Amino acid sequence: MDDENTAEAITTATNGQVIAVRSQNVIARVTAQASRQPGLAAVTLDLLDFAGDEIYISAIPELVGKTYGEALLSFNEASVIGLVDPRGAAMLNPAASTKIERGTKVIAIALDDDKIVYSGVRKDMATKKVVKKASGKSKPEHLLFIGWSSMGRAVVTELAQFLPTGSTVHIVAESRHVDPAELKALKFGKNIKVTFASVSGDIDELIAAASKKKYNEVVILGYREAISEAEADSQTMLTMLQMNQLFEAKGNGVEPTRLVAEILDSRKAELARVAAVDDMVVSDNLAALLIAQVSENPALAPVFDDLFDADGASISVNAIETYAPVGKAIEFAELVAIGKAHGESVIGYRTLEGSKKLASSGVKLNPAKTTKFKPAKGDGLIVVGELRH
Repeated sequence: MDDENTAEAITTATNGQVIAVRSQNVIARVTAQASRQPGLAAVTLDLLDFAGDEIYISAIPELVGKTYGEALLSFNEASVIGLVDPRGAAMLNPAASTKIERGTKVIAIALDDDKIVYSGVRKDMATKKVVKKASGKSKPEHLLFIGWSSMGRAVVTELAQFLPTGSTVHIVAESRHVDPAELKALKFGKNIKVTFASVSGDIDELIAAASKKKYNEVVILGYREAISEAEADSQTMLTMLQMNQLFEAKGNGVEPTRLVAEILDSRKAELARVAAVDDMVVSDNLAALLIAQVSENPALAPVFDDLFDADGASISVNAIETYAPVGKAIEFAELVAIGKAHGESVIGYRTLEGSKKLASSGVKLNPAKTTKFKPAKGDGLIVVGELRH
């Protein structure tokens, strides 16, 4: 279900017995953030599937009277991301000073709910003085969208909230699938300038668009409303292959750029990976997994709502250099303490080297706090917190 008002009305009318999952909203959110943060799509899928670590809600009496900051460092095999107060309200990544009262539960990522075992506050880390590093001012970003649909509109609407002033979005769409008048009418606020090219689908037109400027990302979307799902995915994969050929060719003015693609049918995902896409959002898989998680535990619905909502806490993959020096081994518990100083709940890390063959293989969700990790340039820390602009 995609309409916010309808979803809310159904939940209210059934007194919460029916939970409406706004899957397109989640897909747009993940696609938008994946276009800015390498590895985010893989992190989200890892969190939603039932194969590894998942989100659980658990009562831990030993935490009563302690703070959320202490809770972050109280579990060796679980990563705390929030609290559920005695009235049942979920709070993702509350302030570290938040006191935990009787009846409050923790929201944590773990391999299983029986792994959420209180192991005592790591005082060595909880009391450690952490110097918070400045993250620096964001530069304008330039994105190229190839293909367009209502999903594209939702994705850029999400991006408009976070892209630095001066950023640009250039849309290339085939005129037989998208009315040029629709593209001309697009407006996404004053932060970003939107331009478009209505094309026939010729490779020369693709070269002209891709060589126009140096882009930070290329996002390929399926023509959802104009053609069948199978045709849309086939065209997306063809475009992926064409873009990779352009990146490899010399003298055409097209610089190698990070590629993000949306695949509508999960059965095509393995085939699409052959095209060497950096990040891939598999729409039907993401929606199905989210519905399955909420079906298994309805109490997670508000947690996922908050996690995928434009406001409040979200999952991010931030440059490791913001938290720790590269080339020097560090205990994961210390990264959690450093993240706490940044006002974030740390849940894992992503290595660039591990993700080169397959995006998901570089993701390490919920490692033991005692795990030693040697950061390298290009690695990222996975956190739940406010999105950085």
